[in-house]
Amino acid sequence: MDRELIERARNGDHAAFDAIVVATIGRLDGAARLILRDPELARDAVQEAFARAWRDLPGLRDPDRFEVWLHRLVIHACYDELRRRRRRPLEVELGVLEGPAVPDSQAAAADRDALGRAIGRLEPELRAIIVLFYYLDLPLVAVADAAGIPTGTAKSRLHRARTALRAALGDPVTGSRQVVEGHA
Repeated sequence: MDRELIERARNGDHAAFDAIVVATIGRLDGAARLILRDPELARDAVQEAFARAWRDLPGLRDPDRFEVWLHRLVIHACYDELRRRRRRPLEVELGVLEGPAVPDSQAAAADRDALGRAIGRLEPELRAIIVLFYYLDLPLVAVADAAGIPTGTAKSRLHRARTALRAALGDPVTGSRQVVEGHA
């Protein structure tokens, strides 16, 4: 993210903030959808995160940490949505969020569906770690920072999530190496 753009937004420049929103909304919405498993709730969470970002941006001490700060706002907004709608059943909707469309074989579609169901059964805190680490491709230190937890806690949650995914996918020892262990 361009530091000058962030500084302009911090000083109240609506156009600069709009440019930030346009540049980040796709990835943040995708992450929120994966965490919340509901497109409507995801949109609400991302909107709430951007409202908080606009309100709190002047107080951001380190503009170089803007993206991690914004990820944290989205994660917390997702948690807030989950607390508000705890009893509402949610469904996972996985699909290609970015990139070119490629033909998909039945086996790959079945694997993606099984992985989606397994991710959907994870606790929200574990799901958030998986999304930050694999979907947003953040290093573990940034994952911990975005989730507002110590790095060791993020590491243990990532381990628990991987173990749960391996078990859900039917291979408690190796799991789905290409999907689950791609960043290990």
